Amino acid sequence: MSSGLHTVIFLSFALALGFLLVILSCALWKNWMPFWSALSFAMAPAPNALFGSLAGADSFSDLNSAYLDMGHFLTGVLLMTGAALPLLLAHTGIITTTAAVLSLSGGLIVYGTIMTYAAFFHTPDDL
Repeated sequence: MSSGLHTVIFLSFALALGFLLVILSCALWKNWMPFWSALSFAMAPAPNALFGSLAGADSFSDLNSAYLDMGHFLTGVLLMTGAALPLLLAHTGIITTTAAVLSLSGGLIVYGTIMTYAAFFHTPDDL
């Protein structure tokens, strides 16, 4: 088997584990509020991908820098929302502390898996 196939199998296992932790954090206590955190982590790479493709190949324009900066900013907002939401919900007593830890660890595994996949299988654009 090739190295790429082993990587895909490992990443799919890690993604399934991350989603399992998030679903367990919701289902065990019959409170589906931590799912919003996982949604935020899963959507976090999207602004970098979208605004990075809008920036294009011309790296000399200030407009391209603005696209990239906006993508980084929105990714940071989504990551901080995903990390802070379970902590806030646990602090206010809406979810338990264990559910917050499960949701936070599952969300980080999901985000890490997506970023690892993107980094491993990224092919630079050769013009």
